Amino acid sequence: MDQGGAPPVFSASAEIDGEHLHVVVTGEVDMATADTMLQTALREPARRITLDLRAVTFFDSAAIHALVRLAQGFSGTLTVLPSRQVRRVLEISGLGDQSWLDPV
Repeated sequence: MDQGGAPPVFSASAEIDGEHLHVVVTGEVDMATADTMLQTALREPARRITLDLRAVTFFDSAAIHALVRLAQGFSGTLTVLPSRQVRRVLEISGLGDQSWLDPV
């Protein structure tokens, strides 16, 4: 059903500051865009990554898989800032208590 609005636009951008990479993702992260999110986070060599998902409106199982891969590669140095929707999906999937998930 067309609700008359424009579809959410996906984007993923990265900015490096020394050894800290800050990745900002907006829109829907799904099977069509999850790999782009992951590749954006892996594009620059970094020791620490902040994945800002506060503007993400949809997050599916492909997005969860990409996030888990990123968390495995950056164990102890990844911080995820979730939107309300992302937090809910991670809680439902059993990932709501991960150390990389920002508690706020």
